Amino acid sequence: MVLGRRGYETAVQGTNGFVCIVDRGWTDGFDKPDFWNPKKYGPQCLNRQAARTVLPIIFMRTKFALAGQSKEEIHENMKAAVEKNELPAVEPGGMSYMLSKQGHLTASYGPWLPHLMFYVPLKDAKTWGAGEPGSPILVNTHYNGDPEPVTEFLVPVSDWSDGTPASADHH
Repeated sequence: MVLGRRGYETAVQGTNGFVCIVDRGWTDGFDKPDFWNPKKYGPQCLNRQAARTVLPIIFMRTKFALAGQSKEEIHENMKAAVEKNELPAVEPGGMSYMLSKQGHLTASYGPWLPHLMFYVPLKDAKTWGAGEPGSPILVNTHYNGDPEPVTEFLVPVSDWSDGTPASADHH
C-alpha cells in the first residue's frame, strides 16, 4: 500500500495475505519526539492476522493525522475508539517485519535494526521476558496500551532483507 491524500491505498494486490506499508511518525508512541517528523518512516510487512487487527489502528491514526488533528486529539480519538470497541481484538499469531535498510525510524538514526514485531493483547511485558537482561525481546512503546490494547514485542534479527548482516553496533 502507498500513502495517498486520503490515507493508504492499494498499489499492488498481493496473494499471500501480507500487507506491506510504510509506517509514519504518527503511528508511533504519543510520547515520542518524532511523532510529527516527516522524515520518520518504516517500511514493514504485516501478516494476515496483523493486517486484520493492527492495520486498522494504523489506518485510523492516519485518517486523524491527515485530517489535521493534533497529537492530543489523535490520542483522545484513539482512546474513544478503544472504549467503543471500534477496533478489532488482536489475533493470535499477528506479526510483522521491518527488514529494509531504507527505513528511518527516528530522524537521527536512519535504519535501526532489522527486526520482527509480534502483537499480543495488552500484557505486562515482564511476563514475556521482554527487556530483561540477556533477553532478545524488546518492548516497543509504539502501542503497549497508549491507548490501543496491544503490546508490540520487537525481536532483532541478524540480517537485512538483502542478506547483508546488520551491524552489531547499529542503533
